[in-house]
Amino acid sequence: MRELAAATLSEVGFDAAALKPGEVDIERASALDVDLVAVDYDGREHVPEEDLLADLASSFELFVTVPVRADGYDPLGDDSLRARVPEEAGEVLVAGNASYLSTEERRRAVAPRLDAASTGVTDLWVGTEGIERIALAVGGTQYDLLSRSTAREVDALRTAGLNTPIAVYAPTVLTDDEDTVLDAVGAYAGRRSRVRARLPDDTPRDHTIEGEARETLLSACREYALAGDPETVATRVDELHKAGVDHVVGYPARGLDPVLPS
Repeated sequence: MRELAAATLSEVGFDAAALKPGEVDIERASALDVDLVAVDYDGREHVPEEDLLADLASSFELFVTVPVRADGYDPLGDDSLRARVPEEAGEVLVAGNASYLSTEERRRAVAPRLDAASTGVTDLWVGTEGIERIALAVGGTQYDLLSRSTAREVDALRTAGLNTPIAVYAPTVLTDDEDTVLDAVGAYAGRRSRVRARLPDDTPRDHTIEGEARETLLSACREYALAGDPETVATRVDELHKAGVDHVVGYPARGLDPVLPS
């Protein structure tokens, strides 16, 4: 028996959902109550079949991640997997998480590949992680990771006159139960460089963490994820919108069940 949702993504203000095909059955995404879905890249073994992506594109505004350095997506080399992206879907161009890249792939230059991949593409998002200036030069919707300073930085950019669309990716846990939050996003928050520097290497990144380290990690979970009861998360989503974020994209960190309509 599935857990009943305390709130769905749209009920707390999310514009879109990010799905990891290595973690969830994305065929079940058809029940989500958002208009836009972004499918992440979890390695070649988890690339969805073309017909599944086409089905999603018929139900949602669909974006598919394209790691431009990876074999199969390289616009200056093997782009056979990129060819699976339906014509009606948009693309999220990213440099690619090193965890999913070989040593050779990591050595490939990002800028010329982003330039080549973006040529002639009108519906384009660009992941900014680690390549902020390059991403801004490429154009399209700037796709940022949530941090404690996101709202302040976006507000400053809008005040300065930046009109480029901005989307923000945020792992999402709609509960105020601390153990659940830690289990869902503790490892993610613990990988952020500022947090990693404050935690001993052998410290757990889940509900078993104790003492001062627990408070440090809990604080990081709330900074780098939208975690808390639905009212708290809704307030933070609203703050991001008011700062000038066009799309707040929630990654359901506990899977689909807690955020599907009951």
